[in-house]
Amino acid sequence: MKIKRRDLFRYGGLSGGAGLLAGLITTDSARTAYGAKVGLPSSAQTIDCTGVAGNAYTQKYLPPPYVDATALDRLHTPPPFVPNAESRAHDVDLTVIETTLEVANGTNMRVWAYGGTVPGPVLRATEGDVIRVSLTNRTNGRHTIHFHGAHDIGQDGLNWSDPGATVACEIEARPFGLHPYHCHTPPYAWHLSKGMYGTMIVDPPGGRAAAHEFVLCLCGWDIDGDGRNEFYGWNGLAGYYQKFPLKVPVGELVRLYLVNMVEYDPVASFHLHAQTFDLYRSGTSVSPHEHTDVVTLGQTERAIIEFRLPRRGRYMFHPHQTHMADRGAMGWIVAI
Repeated sequence: MKIKRRDLFRYGGLSGGAGLLAGLITTDSARTAYGAKVGLPSSAQTIDCTGVAGNAYTQKYLPPPYVDATALDRLHTPPPFVPNAESRAHDVDLTVIETTLEVANGTNMRVWAYGGTVPGPVLRATEGDVIRVSLTNRTNGRHTIHFHGAHDIGQDGLNWSDPGATVACEIEARPFGLHPYHCHTPPYAWHLSKGMYGTMIVDPPGGRAAAHEFVLCLCGWDIDGDGRNEFYGWNGLAGYYQKFPLKVPVGELVRLYLVNMVEYDPVASFHLHAQTFDLYRSGTSVSPHEHTDVVTLGQTERAIIEFRLPRRGRYMFHPHQTHMADRGAMGWIVAI
C-alpha cells in the first residue's frame, strides 16, 4: 500500500508539519521531559551534544571529582603475557571485603569486592598453568569463587566461605580464551549485582600478537534495590572513559578484552565508532570469527576484539542499548 505524505502525519497522530517538529527533542526542556519519561535521573536528563569538529559528546554521568586518569589502571591494564615453555603455578589471594563504592559522582553503592575492587583483579595465565586461589571472607555473608572454563568438577567453587573463613580452590587454566569468575552463592543475582565478579585471561601457549591491551568489563548498578539498574559503567565507574579516554598510538594494534557482567539486563553490546574490528568470540580461537563494528553479549558472555585506528582523533564506544550508554557506559578511545 502506498502512503501519501499527508497521511503520514494522520497515521502518526500528528496534525501537520508543526506537530512533527514538536515531537523532536530540539530543546533542553524537551530533553528533560524525555529523560523523565524514560526514567533517567534528573542529573542526566540534559545532554550537551555540542563539540568540536563533530567529534565530541558529553553527558552528566561522570566519576567523582577526586578520581584521576590513573584510577582504573589496574582494572583495565591486564598483567603482561609472560612466555614460558613450561606450565607454572599462580597463587592468587581474592579476599572478599564489604565496602562503599562511589559508582558515579555523588552516588554511593554498598558492594562486596574481590581483592577490594569491582570488578575484581584481572588474572592472567597461559593455557595449562595452575591457578591456586585463596578466598578469605571478611564480610558478614557467605561467598564462593566460581571460574568459567574447563576444570575439575571438584574445584567448581560451590563450597561456601562463611564469614571469617578461608576456602581454597585449584584449577588448571584452560581452554585459552577470556573467562569471567564470580560468586555463586544464592541469591546469585544479588551477589553479582553487588560486584562479585572479575576477569581471567588465558593466553594460548604462544601468546597473541603484540598489542596495546585493555580490559573493559561492563557493570550495572541497582542503586535502590528494585531489580533494575540505574547506572552503568565500564570497570565499575559511570562516565569514567568519557572523562578519561583510553589512549593508543595511531595505526598500532589494539586489543580489547570485553566482558559483560551486568545483572538484571539480559543483553548488552559493544559498538566502536568510525572503525571495524576482528572479533574472537570468547577468545577461544586465534583466527577471528567475524569482522564487524558491534558485538552483542549475553550475561557473562565475553569477546576479544582487535583493530587499528588509522588517524588521530576520538573514537566513541558504547553499548547499543541506548539506556546503558545514556546512563554512564559511553566512552572514548583517543588515537594520538
